[in-house]
Amino acid sequence: MRIAVTGATGHLGSKTIEELSKNMKKENIIALIHNKNHAQNLIENGYQVREIDFQKAETLNKAFAGIDTLIYVASKTYSVFDRVRELENVLAAMKENNIKNIVAMSFIADQEDNPFVMSPFYGYLPRRLAGTNLNYAIAKNSLYADPLIPYLPELIERKGLIYPVGNQKMSFISIEDSAEAMAKMAINNEILKSRKMYLLTQSRSYTMLELGKIMTKVTGHEIGYHPVSVEEFGKIYASEGDGNELASMYAGGAMGYLHGLSDDFAHITGHEPESMEHFLMRKYQN
Repeated sequence: MRIAVTGATGHLGSKTIEELSKNMKKENIIALIHNKNHAQNLIENGYQVREIDFQKAETLNKAFAGIDTLIYVASKTYSVFDRVRELENVLAAMKENNIKNIVAMSFIADQEDNPFVMSPFYGYLPRRLAGTNLNYAIAKNSLYADPLIPYLPELIERKGLIYPVGNQKMSFISIEDSAEAMAKMAINNEILKSRKMYLLTQSRSYTMLELGKIMTKVTGHEIGYHPVSVEEFGKIYASEGDGNELASMYAGGAMGYLHGLSDDFAHITGHEPESMEHFLMRKYQN
């Protein structure tokens, strides 16, 4: 069986390839990337690398040749239109190449009244796949824990988290755990053919006061919770290019839409996900 992974030079895609290689030969793993110049490490490690452009269907048709299962890690964009067109191009190329299996990445913020700007796509994805005859499994990620690590110095300086979510809890998963689950979903025939959504979370969710206490313990610096408004949050991070988009996500969090919990990770992998405290301790000290 040959499995291809899109976004193979990104954080999630590269980790997913690492996880796949623990259970299958490298020659059966295909890395799909936007630019081969960024994939030298994959090439040197013996993976087959193919270039794709999600917005150019002909590149997908060519790159998908000989693939049995696709692990679809979506591009990073805040354009719902571009993401939907991307998915449609992927599905068309799968049909052209008679690919019957897909593991698709999704996100917890998929509720119909969620103000997150990408929520429409995450609502569309499972409904679109349900209308096909494909074998599929959807990995619905909670918030990635990984960005909290480089954020800690700023939080130490601010002496607190500022997410505009009030008393609502949020759920997290590490990229490593998400990648492990997605790889296992692709090689577990029962899960791959389940046509179901799997919510990937740690074993508990956190209010910002609870998360701040863990961060205080890990860093040795007092980190409390001093929330700003959704509008102010967008302005604070506007210079990073996605302030308003992230603010819209946390607006959904304030509605309770980022706190789902599930034991799907343990069901898929056979073990519990890494806890937030252990993750932060391991990453912050290294």
